[in-house]
Amino acid sequence: MVSIDINCDMGEGMATDEAIMPYIGSANIACGYHAGDADTMKRTIELCLKYNVAIGAHPSFFDRENFGRHEMDIAESEMYDLITQQLFIINEIADTFDATISHVKPHGALYNMSAKNKTIAKTIAHTVKDFNKELVLFGLSGSHSISEAKAAGLKTANEVFADRTYQDDGSLTPRKEPNALIEDAVRAAGQVLQMIKEKTITSGTRKKIAILADTICIHGDGKHAVEFAKIISENLKKNNIVIKAL
Repeated sequence: MVSIDINCDMGEGMATDEAIMPYIGSANIACGYHAGDADTMKRTIELCLKYNVAIGAHPSFFDRENFGRHEMDIAESEMYDLITQQLFIINEIADTFDATISHVKPHGALYNMSAKNKTIAKTIAHTVKDFNKELVLFGLSGSHSISEAKAAGLKTANEVFADRTYQDDGSLTPRKEPNALIEDAVRAAGQVLQMIKEKTITSGTRKKIAILADTICIHGDGKHAVEFAKIISENLKKNNIVIKAL
């Protein structure tokens, strides 16, 4: 039977986290630098344990004002320290529950810069490996994030998005552009099925692009996040596809 991981960014102050948990395999938990704090990390880890969802770290730039979505030009050593600090924070909290961190997914601008910039991708990969070489690094499918993590010897997860549109080169449509987000749950569910079964994505110009999907992201801060999660989950079940953490 075919299986796929569905992941969602959690612990960012949304009231819908628990409602989404039954429909996902992995949670990426904010580490306090763009959102969340020690209490939200604790509560989110408890929910992960309750619903048997894999626990992941979701580190970002230190940028709560812009929710971590503002690009920053910082030295490699500063980026290394920035990510390491967040991994220590969430790992210490997980330890209090005898829970294990399974993966890392950079957030926002850090994620997007890693996908496009080989040096940033390499820095992130080596930071994660130095912290724990067994962690899986989530990155944009087919990007520098994945290739540099593999080169460093890390396990990787090619990530695709249920609720984002794509450009002809396989990159995400920037959020500032029209039609960057998919607002219709049925359309999102259809896109997910296409990515799994056909291993393709259809761009804004109707071009079909080959894509590798190991994990599919649903954004927990969307207006209809719970509805999206439920409809996507139900559609996968109808097609005999199991939601399972990596």
